[in-house]
Amino acid sequence: MADFIEVSKVEDGTRLLRWFLRRYPGMPQREFYKLCRGGQIRVNSSRVRGQEILKAGDAVRVPPTLASYAQKSKKQESGELFSLSDLEALRKCIIHNDDDIVVFNKPAGLAVQGGTGIRKSIDKMAAALFPYDKISLVHRLDKETSGVLVVAKNQRAAQVLADEFQTKKASKEYLALLNGTVKPLRGMIDNYMIKGQVFDSPDRVNNGTGQRPQRAITEYEVLTQAGGHLSWVLFSPKTGRTHQLRLHSALSLHAPIVGDDLYGTDKKLDSMLKSVISTNNLFLFAYKITLRHPRTGKIMTFKAELPNFMKAVLDFLEFKLPE
Repeated sequence: MADFIEVSKVEDGTRLLRWFLRRYPGMPQREFYKLCRGGQIRVNSSRVRGQEILKAGDAVRVPPTLASYAQKSKKQESGELFSLSDLEALRKCIIHNDDDIVVFNKPAGLAVQGGTGIRKSIDKMAAALFPYDKISLVHRLDKETSGVLVVAKNQRAAQVLADEFQTKKASKEYLALLNGTVKPLRGMIDNYMIKGQVFDSPDRVNNGTGQRPQRAITEYEVLTQAGGHLSWVLFSPKTGRTHQLRLHSALSLHAPIVGDDLYGTDKKLDSMLKSVISTNNLFLFAYKITLRHPRTGKIMTFKAELPNFMKAVLDFLEFKLPE
């Protein structure tokens, strides 16, 4: 007896053939089309040709003969692909979506860009969520950083937004919990970075690689501090260097971001605070982005909600979000 499977929200807009190949990866396409011609595959009881676009809530008739093809493919077994539940989880992270851009509240631990050994990434998963759009990354967040991430859905939007970020017309604000006190309470960090190090002047850089140091500028404001141990800081980076905020926190402000095991390993948390902060996640959060919409030209601001691991600690410390 045939099964009827309801198309999920995350599968909305998927062509019927792709829907079947994702669920039954071992199925030959010639068999799929044969079953369509014979009326054994149907959508909402109607006969199909195979290229129909599915909508959430559609009922797809699946012949029992396809059960043997439901086993995982070699790529799935090797951990190279993501699941429908992964896509559904990312769909729930969408803050804003229109014809030109989609804005995510990126979870900590999820890579933005795919590569060798990376099973899940925003670029690949967004392409699966929006199969008829041309997904392009226009800025980045570290894998460990959570918060607002803007992704273009067509070439024109990608070009306009890339210029917005490169020319610093788009502004970004981050929130971070730092391990230590910060003085003065507000200021501008302006120095040079190369290979995980910071220098006051490019003339002082001598790394023997021939690489040029990059200027790194960050405006900061301490929102509140607790017991001489923790600082709740608002960062407004004016440049976008790799690990810029992590390096400026640890090496310029001498107060590494909580959970930063790359630049903060030599500064341990107070034993009392360890009991409060029971996660190894990085307490760096992309709080807000303001930019000009690539099609309408309207200035838009996107904010993300704090991840649960940060919210629990901040509630305990009675730290507030900026107004």
